[in-house]
Amino acid sequence: MARTGSGTRPSWLPGVIGLVAVIALWWISALTVFRNAGVGDRGAIPTPLAVVQKIVEDGIPFYANHVAATLTEAAIGFLWGNGLALLLSAVVLVLPRTEKIAMQVAVLTYCVPIVAIGPLIQVVLGAPRGTDPSGTAIVLAALSVFFTTVVGTLAGLKAADRSALDVVAVYGGSRFTQLRKVRLVSALPSILAALQIAVPSAFLGAVLGEWFGGVQRGVGPALIIAAQATNIERTWALALLAGLVAGVGYVLFGLVARALAPWSRGQAAFS
Repeated sequence: MARTGSGTRPSWLPGVIGLVAVIALWWISALTVFRNAGVGDRGAIPTPLAVVQKIVEDGIPFYANHVAATLTEAAIGFLWGNGLALLLSAVVLVLPRTEKIAMQVAVLTYCVPIVAIGPLIQVVLGAPRGTDPSGTAIVLAALSVFFTTVVGTLAGLKAADRSALDVVAVYGGSRFTQLRKVRLVSALPSILAALQIAVPSAFLGAVLGEWFGGVQRGVGPALIIAAQATNIERTWALALLAGLVAGVGYVLFGLVARALAPWSRGQAAFS
């Protein structure tokens, strides 16, 4: 619990102050600077009240339907991308000579622009049928998390205590035994931190994948339709909702990480 005694402010207070300041700045900007910058008599930036009113008008099921579709694609991509990243990191520890190749693969997935590779993936996988999850969105979600998890996992695995590794080696343990008995335990905080960063990255990758078309449900197509129809309030509502979902996912995974590795609090993901 946060201490609230004299001279000590609650830990949540700066966050609340920052949120109020952002909303106030948003509201003032919408009523002044951007008031006449939109289409017709509508400003380019709607007020927070206008966005809330639009959400109520559209109904929660409308947004929940699109967010659920994107979350499904993000979750599948999250599992595939992080699973392959963890597997590749384990191979590098067991076979050190493969590290250079593994890092080249990881860097390549990070450096290739998603907007450039997205159409190629769409051509290879084909457009989804009806309401099926978008294969392009799943692949881009996986690519969005791969690099971070590889780097964070390798950093954690390499930070294992040398004396503990020597003890395993003295008793005849192999590299795989060292990995299982020592390195994984030592690397758990870094792995969990990398996975926490990967949560919003996967959601963003899925949204970008939906922009290439082929799906009827999802935050991506809903944003495209709203923007093309110059429905400013709905566009902002969808964008803010996407950011909220990504932020909530980041916080929730952080709570899970603390429960799994309570000793990791305050440790950096990359050392």
